[in-house]
Amino acid sequence: MSSQDTSSYEQERRGKLQKLRDLGVNPFGQRTDNLRPLLDVKQSYTPDMGHDAGPVVKVAGRIMLKRDMGKLSFITLRDDTGDLQIGIDRKKVDDLSWNVRNLLDLADQIVIEGNLGVTNKGEVTIWATRVEMASKALLSPPAKYEGLQDVEQRYRQRYVDLWANPDVMQLAKKRMAIIDAIRAYLKGRGFAEVETPMLQPIHGGAAARPFKTKHEALDLNVFLRIAPELYLKRLLVGGMPKVFEINRNFRNEGISPRHNPEFTMLEAYEAYGSCETMAELVEDMICTVAMEVFGTLKIVHRRDAEGAENSQENTEEKVIDLSQRPWPRKSMQQLVEEAGWTFDRGSGVSPVNHGQDAHTTKQIHLADKTPAEQLTEVYEKLVEPNLINPTFVTRVPSVIIPLARKCEDDDFFADVFELAINGQEISPGYSELNDPILQAENFRNQVGDKAEQQQVDEDFLNALKFGMPPAGGMGMGIDRLVMMLTGAESIRDVILFPLMRPVE
Repeated sequence: MSSQDTSSYEQERRGKLQKLRDLGVNPFGQRTDNLRPLLDVKQSYTPDMGHDAGPVVKVAGRIMLKRDMGKLSFITLRDDTGDLQIGIDRKKVDDLSWNVRNLLDLADQIVIEGNLGVTNKGEVTIWATRVEMASKALLSPPAKYEGLQDVEQRYRQRYVDLWANPDVMQLAKKRMAIIDAIRAYLKGRGFAEVETPMLQPIHGGAAARPFKTKHEALDLNVFLRIAPELYLKRLLVGGMPKVFEINRNFRNEGISPRHNPEFTMLEAYEAYGSCETMAELVEDMICTVAMEVFGTLKIVHRRDAEGAENSQENTEEKVIDLSQRPWPRKSMQQLVEEAGWTFDRGSGVSPVNHGQDAHTTKQIHLADKTPAEQLTEVYEKLVEPNLINPTFVTRVPSVIIPLARKCEDDDFFADVFELAINGQEISPGYSELNDPILQAENFRNQVGDKAEQQQVDEDFLNALKFGMPPAGGMGMGIDRLVMMLTGAESIRDVILFPLMRPVE
């Protein structure tokens, strides 16, 4: 559609807007009480109500379909709960309502009052006795009734996507329900929800490039947080035994189907807990949430086969089984060795079969990496993508996790887990390091490795000197969890407003 065509459509709608005003109708509506959700009204119909003698109901929604047949019109209204048909019969409405009917367009929002009933074909319908404007749409909706189709446009115009594609609205509601269930689960186990700073004078809690800004009044450089960990641990020092936070983190890094610079994170800490108590918590929480929101522990992912037409026959299906509990625990070294590699903490990793195909070896880059980094590289590139069902990956090299305790039997490894599901990390968990001397040493060993690791949070180290109890801690990427539970293929599908490149 050309810009000229778009302009002409808008001009036509502006003309109808003026005609509404000429009738004394406010095209942009007013407060309306006693509205009922469309799905609630539709489900309340019973056969004894008859054709058009059911109770009087009042609803509002957006016009998705409009069929005019002389003295009778049928309109499909949509709200966040679903669709419902409206019948407008010239005999049942006053002159003003009928004149409003003549000026309606697709995507307009209207208020309907009338009797609940059915059509001759048995479709539940509200037979209007009154038609009111709620909002005149000056732009035309997507051309197809099925909804906005262009993926990039959907992300940019989520305000259209939500009503043009009902599945998007339902996915957004599933995300809300998942977060509500997580909150209820943690509060039911004695965890207190807290808020910690998003603007931090020193960023910490993860190795990532931050977003930088400045507080002008204090002439202070600050960072959008990359993790809330160091502040939540301060609360353990302060005497709070169980705390959690669900909020935004910001990392000035790339965008991909699994990464967005702004993302939602859950972190929780429990005094006198450990890596294992956190693993038990995470496993039970995910299963509880899955059952409450979806009613199953077997999550089906479907997608169109590559290069195939959209059809049921060409759909690939994958089932993630959360029901095999307890979820397996395997060390990172064990998983790498099961994938056909050997590991030596002195020399690093090497393939058992030196004739491994070139495609496999090209995926990894081992040169100039320490043995610990090599082990992690092989795991992340060759093992993790194949971990579909839940697996707690334990005993990760301690040098790359400075905030965790080392394993008591082998200080090369940290007492941590990385929960992998559907080929990506969903949740890390630690036995937290609470020794201020060792923590200071770990921090300073990192200084200089990367530009974003130049500062040490001395106040956090000072807090540890007052004594933090032994603790277990965990993090969970909410966006990735929602992807896993709903079958979404991209993180942008589960974020209402993902970051997008500017339109050129």
